[in-house]
Amino acid sequence: MMAVEDYRGRGSPKASGKGAGPKEGARSIFVVQEHLASRHHWDLRLEIGGVLRSWAMPKEPPLAPGIRRLAIQTNDHPLEYADFEGNIPEGEYGAGRVKRWDGGTYEFESVHDNKYVCIMKGDRLKGAYVLLRFRPGKEKGMWLFFRRK
Repeated sequence: MMAVEDYRGRGSPKASGKGAGPKEGARSIFVVQEHLASRHHWDLRLEIGGVLRSWAMPKEPPLAPGIRRLAIQTNDHPLEYADFEGNIPEGEYGAGRVKRWDGGTYEFESVHDNKYVCIMKGDRLKGAYVLLRFRPGKEKGMWLFFRRK
């Protein structure tokens, strides 16, 4: 588990833009962290190109097909953050309680600029999930996350 001391002092992290993009068939880790911050949300994090690409979802991730969740792309996090659970003190970036909601491995079934299809193998998220960019080119960072039928 990553210590809160390792998270402190990071300030508002910037997206790294480093590393390779997603590749079909690549097996990597994912984690979903429930974040009880100023706004309660869930953070979906996918290992891509040596970092955790991250999306914040205002509602709990969908477990059944037919439920779509808004996923707002946020800053990349270091891979070590996948194990972080704890309290981030008031006044620091991300202040609030962070706890692991789910995690496991995934692989990309297909990858396109605006659509990622992932086969998730977690404790809760199991099966094919889609990250679909919402209105490509108009709304930067806005995606939909849902379980495929």
